[in-house]
Amino acid sequence: MAKQERERETRGLVPWRPFTEMTRWEREMERMFGDFFGRRLHPFWDERWWPERGLGLSAPAVDLYEEKDEIVAKAELPGMEKDDIQVNITDRLLTITGEKKKEEEIKQENYYHSERAYGSFSRSLELPAEVRVEKAQASFKNGVLEIRLPKTEEAKKKEIKVKVQ
Repeated sequence: MAKQERERETRGLVPWRPFTEMTRWEREMERMFGDFFGRRLHPFWDERWWPERGLGLSAPAVDLYEEKDEIVAKAELPGMEKDDIQVNITDRLLTITGEKKKEEEIKQENYYHSERAYGSFSRSLELPAEVRVEKAQASFKNGVLEIRLPKTEEAKKKEIKVKVQ
């Protein structure tokens, strides 16, 4: 009984993270290859399924959807400044890049843990329709970047009402 008590007491102290070693290995490989292929080595490793990957600065979460006359992209960029974000559109590819600058390092005796990430990121998304790049607008508020891209006349979908019988 005493052994079970001890296990129960210590189990909550250190969370079990089975993929930590694989994540460390992947980061080291990415560092050595210098992101040779222009994307993560394992793009299928999403932070929702592999939470250990979330400890480094990665590509931001983006919602991309289509409205009647425009394409809208919303990217989560908490802790960023608008001057540190760039938006580029070429053909039908939207690219968001930026850099989260490191704050002054805290050197205190009672500083125990740091998980906040800093560095550069890049995220590219294929647009579902042709857009008028010269009319694109972007705003940044409360850590969310919103990009509105008006569709070309050819790309606007025509609405046809069908009578149901």
